[in-house]
Order: sequence, then C-alpha cells, then structure tokens
Amino acid sequence: MNFKKRNRRKKSWDKSDEDSKTKFINSKSQRRGKRGVTKSAIVKGAENRLKKFRQSTILAVAVTGFILLLFSGGDLASMEEQALASQPDTTETLSTEVVKNSSTQTEKAADEAIGAIQNMWNSFIVNLPKILIVIICLILAWLLIRFIKAILRRSFRGLKNIEGITTLVSIAIWVLAIGVVFSIVAGDIRALIGSFGLIGLALSWALQTPIESFTGWLLNTFRRYYKVGDRIRVGDVFGDVYRIDFLSTTVWEIGSPYQPGFVSAEQSTGRLVTFPNNEILTGTVINLTGDFPFVWDELDVVIANESDIPFAIEVLDKTANDVIGKYMREPAKRYSNILYKAGLNEEVSEKPEIFVAASDSWTNIIVRYLVGARERRKWKTDLLLKITAEINKAEYKNKIIPVYPRQQIQLIDTDGIPVGQGKT
Repeated sequence: MNFKKRNRRKKSWDKSDEDSKTKFINSKSQRRGKRGVTKSAIVKGAENRLKKFRQSTILAVAVTGFILLLFSGGDLASMEEQALASQPDTTETLSTEVVKNSSTQTEKAADEAIGAIQNMWNSFIVNLPKILIVIICLILAWLLIRFIKAILRRSFRGLKNIEGITTLVSIAIWVLAIGVVFSIVAGDIRALIGSFGLIGLALSWALQTPIESFTGWLLNTFRRYYKVGDRIRVGDVFGDVYRIDFLSTTVWEIGSPYQPGFVSAEQSTGRLVTFPNNEILTGTVINLTGDFPFVWDELDVVIANESDIPFAIEVLDKTANDVIGKYMREPAKRYSNILYKAGLNEEVSEKPEIFVAASDSWTNIIVRYLVGARERRKWKTDLLLKITAEINKAEYKNKIIPVYPRQQIQLIDTDGIPVGQGKT
C-alpha cells in the first residue's frame, strides 16, 4: 500500500513538473515575442526619422542631426529603464541591441547632415568664380551707364528728348547685363531665352497697366505732347504740369471752365492731381501752352435791340483796342507765322475783333481777342470794367441801351387785343 501511494505521488509530481515546464516555455516564448516587437518598433521609428531627414532641406538636416546628438542619450536611458522593469532576465541583451541600433542611426543622420553642409561649402567654392564674374558684370554695367549718360548729356545739351534717350539706353544696358548674368549662372543660353520668354508673357498679363503707362511716357518723351510747366487737359484732369514720371503725371489742378470745383475760374485750386500716363494712349490731350502760350478769348456785351448797333460796335472796338490792342499785336504775329508754316493761310487780326449775334430779346456784341493762357481772367476783368464804364456815359444814354433781366405782363381781351388799345 505504501509503495502504491508513493508511486502515485511520484506520478502526480512528475505531471506537475511537466505543467510548470510547459508554462515556463510558453512564458519564455511570449517574452521573446515581446522583445521582437519592441525591437522592430524601434528600428521602424529610426527608419522613419531617416526618411524625414532626407526629405528636409540641407539646413534642416543639420539642425535635426544636432538635436538628435544632444537628446539621444536620454532616450536610450529611458528605454533601458523600461526594459529592466518589465524583463529583468533579458535586460542586458536587449538594451545593448537597442543602444547599438540607435547609435548607428544617429551616427548616420549626423554623417548625412555634415555631408550636406560639406556639399554646400564645396558647391560655393566651385561657383565662387561665377559669383565673382556676376558681381563684376553688374558693376561694369553700372559704370558704363554713368559714362554713357554723361557723354549723351554733354553731346546733346539742347535736345529736348535727352532724358528719354538716356533712360532707354540705361534700360537696354541693364537688360543686356542681366542676360549675361543669367547665361553665366545657367550655363546655357537656350534656357535663358526660354526663361525670358515665360517671364515676359507673365509680366505682360500681370503688369498691363504699368506697361501701357510706360509706353505713354515714351510717346510723350519723343512726341512732346506736354512738358513740365504746360497747362493741359487730359481726360477729366485740367491743370499745370508739375512732375512727369515713368508711370504717372502730376499737375496742379485748375478750376473752370473745364473742371468745376473750389475755384469757379481758370485759376489754380491748390490741389495736386496725379493720373497714369496710359491716359495719353486712350484719351485726348489738350495743351494750352505748348508751342504757343496764348489762347483766344471772348467777352459778350448785351444791349437792347433799340440801341444804335453800328455806333455801339464802334465804341466797343475803340475801347478794346485801347485796353488790349497793343498787348496782342506781337502774339498775333507769332500765331500767324505758326499757321503759315503749317500750311494754313489764315489771316490773323492784330487787334481785337467785334462780332454781332442776334438773340430773342437783345443783341450780343462779342469782343474777340488774343491773350496769355494764364492771364485770361485778368484781361477779361480789365476789359469788362472799361467797356461798362464807357457805355454808361451820359452822352451814350439814348444810343447804347443796356439790357437787364425783367418780366413783363400784357393783358389781352377775348379777341386777343391788348387791353388799353382800341380795335382797328
């Protein structure tokens, strides 16, 4: 009996030993699986970091590598502590492998960053002659522009278009210099031509208005539509030209008759108005003081129809000659010469002219005279005062009858006959 019991105990012990052995083997395989998962995760993380390094710029690679060098030690220490806490039996082997793999990846990243910086420096050394040649070309272009401008201004002092010519020459030299610089950097003139073509197409769409304004400036420079100091009207702008730039023109605004505003006469309002030069291409340019700084002006004198019209004309003609006849003699000769050279054989009177225009209730006597464009209001004031004083003299009372605004009421009967008059 005792022997049988002992055998039974031995079998049960053997069975328990086999179960514990199986559990030990299973736990060991599970620990190995966990170690494999941890190891593969660390390797994949390092590979992802390397991909990010390769995709970034050279400077970013260098900075990232430097950061990894600083903080990789802390990461490795934390990984070792976790491994020791969870798997005390295999800590040394796993931590050694992790340290080796991380160190290898970090060294590769650092080597790649240092190599990128080295490549940068090598490319700079290789391209240093090109950079020096580019700088020399730009300096030579600047010196050549200054030299040519000085020669042109000395040689053509009296030429009106000298500023436009020097500007065009400067632009041409800069374009040529930039083309040479691009050809040196690119190393292929065909790529340069293609790039200029694409850039020109893009700029023509994006800078349409500035290009038109620059074209207007060129036309004005060579055709002399107006210059600084001229009194002009372009579109809705009327004033004296103050400044002409490549893209715009600035004028001192003038009031009536063209531009109603603060001033109800042809005098300066004190405001500066700027308009783009492309108005020259699309609008009408009126120059009052271009080649001839005088304009024709008129003064209307209204008298009653019962006045002695021929006598009134004689009085007004004499008064106008006394006021402005001597002043307009020389401008009239100049104007006549301009018309003759242009092939317009029109006679120009050297004294004020008198014209008559009929109206419904009175007669208009018009005095026409030639006066400076900027003196129009002054001379009209002087002439009006003299004529008013002349026609209001006592000896002309019944011959020159002035007209005033008035209303008249006439009563008529049912037959259409004015009341107070007998039927005929």
